[in-house]
Amino acid sequence: MTTNTPDATFHRSTDLDAETPTLIEGLPGHGLVASIAVDQITEQLELEQYGAIRSASLPSVASFADGLVQDAVRVYGGTDPDIMTLQSDVPIPEEAFDDLGRCVLTDLADDVGRAIFLAGAPAQSEEQQGDVVGVATTEALRAELEAADIEIADDSGAVGGVTGALVTACYQADVPAALLLVRANPRLPDPAAARSVIENALEPLVDFDIDTDGLREQAAEIQNQKQQIAQQVQQSQGQQDESAQVRGMFR
Repeated sequence: MTTNTPDATFHRSTDLDAETPTLIEGLPGHGLVASIAVDQITEQLELEQYGAIRSASLPSVASFADGLVQDAVRVYGGTDPDIMTLQSDVPIPEEAFDDLGRCVLTDLADDVGRAIFLAGAPAQSEEQQGDVVGVATTEALRAELEAADIEIADDSGAVGGVTGALVTACYQADVPAALLLVRANPRLPDPAAARSVIENALEPLVDFDIDTDGLREQAAEIQNQKQQIAQQVQQSQGQQDESAQVRGMFR
């Protein structure tokens, strides 16, 4: 089945028996938090591909897995629990925001009970990494966030990018949606922040259990690499200082 929108098409590849599933967005963004978290969820729950979104506004790249070409923007689904995930192998360019939003609302919104969007925000310190705050489009969904012990954002702010565009589209179309803002490493992919949003927000909201040990190992590996790079930089700086001192002695 193919449904047309002005510049985006949703290609359904299978039927999904889930009743009003929760849609979790995992598009590339700051720290790749959403992508890492939703990749983990899709793999752990063994979700099947429900369909794909195609648009002339998306980058012309050939994505592939297991020796087969696939669409870059895909939707997965399952019934234990009732869930759908939206994922992309490529960053979504600004010119595709509106069409992607219309496609999601036209073809997916009627099938879901609520949507959860994930956005990484630069952490100001290592202690702040993994902190999660929530924002909702309805009073009822804000109450769900509070019941799940998710801190509600108490100050004003704005979220841009494709996630901000999709949240706005849901809000304007009266689709219940929650935005989870996660503090993440400002320079590197952050599996630790992805683990935090899964364990501290998504698990209580969606009522599933995701094994995040792999993300903990990835975070430890990245931390070790950072420390090795820092040591190499310090050693290199020390060698440069010694060379400068030697040159100064023989001038």
